[in-house]
Amino acid sequence: MLLLHSLSGTSLASAKVLHGSSSFCFFRPRPRSFSRVSATIRACSVSAVASDSDESREVLSGRVTNYAGVRLDETVDIKSRKLRLDSWISSRITGVSRARVQSSIRTGLVSVNGRVIDKVSHTVRDGDKVKCTISELQPLRAEPEDIPLDIVYEDSNVLVVNKPAHMVVHPAPGNATGTLVSGILHHCRLSSYAFPDREVLSEMEDISDDEFSFFSPGQSCNVDVRSGIFAASVRPGIVHRLDKGTSGLLVVAKDEHSHAYLSEQFKQHTIQRAYISLTCGVPSPISGRVDIPIGRDLNNRIRMTAVPGPSKCRQARHAASRYRVLEILAGGGSALVEWQLETGRTHQIRAHAKYLGIPLLGDEVYGGTKSMAISKLRPKTPSKLHGKLVQLVSRLERPCLHALVLGFRHPHTSENMNFSCLPPADFTQILSQLREISTEKVLSKYIHSKHH
Repeated sequence: MLLLHSLSGTSLASAKVLHGSSSFCFFRPRPRSFSRVSATIRACSVSAVASDSDESREVLSGRVTNYAGVRLDETVDIKSRKLRLDSWISSRITGVSRARVQSSIRTGLVSVNGRVIDKVSHTVRDGDKVKCTISELQPLRAEPEDIPLDIVYEDSNVLVVNKPAHMVVHPAPGNATGTLVSGILHHCRLSSYAFPDREVLSEMEDISDDEFSFFSPGQSCNVDVRSGIFAASVRPGIVHRLDKGTSGLLVVAKDEHSHAYLSEQFKQHTIQRAYISLTCGVPSPISGRVDIPIGRDLNNRIRMTAVPGPSKCRQARHAASRYRVLEILAGGGSALVEWQLETGRTHQIRAHAKYLGIPLLGDEVYGGTKSMAISKLRPKTPSKLHGKLVQLVSRLERPCLHALVLGFRHPHTSENMNFSCLPPADFTQILSQLREISTEKVLSKYIHSKHH
């Protein structure tokens, strides 16, 4: 019996993998019913000078709106340190997402020492005079679609979704429809939307897993007022992303306060996340920590790469992952590996797995090709099973990676929320077939725990 647990020691939704079977059993907390959510959401203190608009007065009086028109007029006080302009503004205006601040910068609504600055990564220094006006929310090119969603938990402020593999989180070139965003718009009965400029996303700092947000001002989710549950203007926001091929848990904020609050948890690395993967080969050692920066692969723009030593890649950024082998499969030709993220870089697990020499099964972009899988598995497999092995590998259609556990502090109640979800059938079927070849439990690495 294998038990998945939090390497950090935090009590997460413990996941029990039944050895010898493709079944997974999880202890999931029952969603707690919220009897009432006040229509007035208290705004956090804002270190800003508000404009005379009605909207700004509403913010300062404690009613969260869409923050458009809120103004900041301050002198930077960071002593000898240097800081990115978008980071500094975000630290001074509580409740506004980083993407929103970046949009304000790019549209010319920010000046430093009297000069308009449109570069989000501009460096500010002690004594600089900064003026900023928060921009209007920009329209998102997405339409509501009636797409079935596996909703693990929902209340008036947050939504936790089990994303299937092959679903794109948000619209992008070549993936304009069938996205998680479109499904959420339909689920919340929203017909209008807002979406930050695509160019902004490409340079955003890692507040979350490459933070992405969209908000729909003036719309409300379908709420039964008679039941005593009532929400102010609901604006869903994707707080983090999963790759198209990755399945598993993802949290969505329903208002801008929740988005900013959850984003801050990602920034402070207090979000609990555990992933499981099937790898080509077994890492050595069988548990450890990878602390290698990740940057864009200069030879392949759709791929990231681990950059050890002094970075020659200007865009390489700190990335750290913890891993441990749960089960050695197929005589060492593969392994069931659990990952804990300390940071949330694009393709972090996939890039670090490649760096360790154990690309994920099915990850064609990072070396986990069908030929690589065969080369690792065939020498470890009895000849009578080679035909079955070829069939197994031929069914690999995506990286075998699943977001297993998600834990966060609720943005309005401060309650610790912990969730886990089953890997999908394609993952468990491949795991079961690898176990049929052979399996070895890594008993010394297990910590038995029960989720409450």
